[in-house]
This record gives sequence, C-alpha cells and structure tokens, in this order.
Amino acid sequence: MRAYDARGRDPVFKVVTNGLLVLSLILVLFPFLYVVMTSFAPREEILTRGFFIIPHDFTLNAYGFLMSSVQFVTAFKNAVIITVFGTIVNMMLTSLMAYGLSKTWLKGRRVLNFMVLFTMLFSGGIIPTYLVVKSLHLINSFWSLFLTGAIAPFHLIVLRSFFQNIPQELEESARIDGCGELRLFWRIILPLSLPAIATFTLFYAVQNWNSYFNAVLYLNDSDKWPLQVFLRQMMNETNNSLESMTTEFQYSPAVKMAAIVLTALPLLAVYPFLQKYFNKGMLMGSVKG
Repeated sequence: MRAYDARGRDPVFKVVTNGLLVLSLILVLFPFLYVVMTSFAPREEILTRGFFIIPHDFTLNAYGFLMSSVQFVTAFKNAVIITVFGTIVNMMLTSLMAYGLSKTWLKGRRVLNFMVLFTMLFSGGIIPTYLVVKSLHLINSFWSLFLTGAIAPFHLIVLRSFFQNIPQELEESARIDGCGELRLFWRIILPLSLPAIATFTLFYAVQNWNSYFNAVLYLNDSDKWPLQVFLRQMMNETNNSLESMTTEFQYSPAVKMAAIVLTALPLLAVYPFLQKYFNKGMLMGSVKG
C-alpha cells in the first residue's frame, strides 16, 4: 500500500506535480532568458558565436540604439497613451454597464444581457466595423482603438456577476441615507469590487498594450503607430526601411531582443502589484451567473 504523510497527501503525486511545475517553469523561463541575454550581447559575438545563453561580454549598445531611435520612442509613447486612456475608457464603460445590468429591477435587462451574450458568439465583421468607424470620422484617430474594443462581453458578464454578489443591504442603507446611484457606485460599489476592478484593469491594459490589428486597420499615420506595429515593421526590416536607422547595427538580433524586452517590461513591472487581486477577482466574479 502507498504511504501518505501526516496531512493525508500522496508523496508520489506531490513529487510528480512539483516536477511538472518545475519543468513548465523551465520551458517558460528559458526563451525569456535567451531573449534578455541576447539583448546584452555584442553584435560581433552574436554573429560569430552562434547559439548561447550567457554572453562573454555585456553591452548596452542595443538599448542605447533604441533609445536614440525617434521611431521607437514615438511608438512607445503612443503605446502608453493607448494603454492608459484606452484602459480608462474600457473600465468606465464596462463597470457602469455591468453595474446597471446587475440590477434585477432594470427594465429591458434580459434583452440587454442577451445582446451582450450574442456579441460573444457573433461579431459585426471587419468591413462593417471599418465602415462604421469611417462614417464617424475616426480613421487615423486613437478613438478608433478606444471605442471599437470599449467593452469586452466576457469581462462585462463576470463583473456583472461580481456586482450581484454584493449584499443588497449595503445599497439599501446607502439609499436611505440619501446616496444617489452614481455616488453609491463610486463610494461603495467600486471599493468593495477592488479585486475585480484590478483584475479586468490588467486584462484591458494587456489588450491595449498589445494592440496591433486595429492599429494597422485604422491608423494610417505611421507617427501614431503603437509599439507592436513598430516591432512588426522592425522584424520585417529590409535594408531600405526605417529612414533614421541607416547603420548595419539596426539589423542586429540584439536590437530586436532589446525591443522585445522593453515591450514586455512595463507589464512585468505592473503585474506583481495586481497579482494579489487577480485570483480573488476571477473566482468571486464567476461564482454567480
């Protein structure tokens, strides 16, 4: 018979589980480590040495080259603007609509909930959406990115369920004290919903930071392209592209790896501060449908 520890756990299962977790961690960290280390490697070592993990010499030339690139700095600034303002628009519209749909007394609530669910299964299509954006004169504007993805149906449904789990007694007592709906939402509902708000803020921030297809579709001016579009252009660079990058150093893998690191760095820096809310927000929002 198999022996169990004092807590009734199977030691074999524990070893296998921990081994799989360690293996998964290695598979995830290895490519990331390769990207980071290659970004610090000199161009000559990359061309002559071949595959390696730890370079013989460390240099910041690739990062200095990117920081001096007008295109990269502009794309990075655009990505920050799109992420910050886009996430604000996303959370304002999503949280307000989710709060309204969480109220059973709202007239037409079932129809609106069905319309939200319907958009999860069927979309308007690329061409109709483009025609709508064009008719609203939003082409080549950041608002074309903000409004076309303003509300994610899945996020709204989970956030609505989270609001439904808040005790009604709190809202009733606030209304008795003369609290209006907007004040109730701002002063009571949002503070109690901080785990869900932080979770979906992170989701929307990642979505906006990684904006690529909509940016290519709606932004014609290259000076408004976000970072992901710039990375795609850089990865496909030929000898006659990116006018400000005229040296051969631009085609070094170190520059491309440094660009990837700088692209991932903001989200990696923000995620640890939101991690404690992440699991709690998803779990509490998915308990009640």
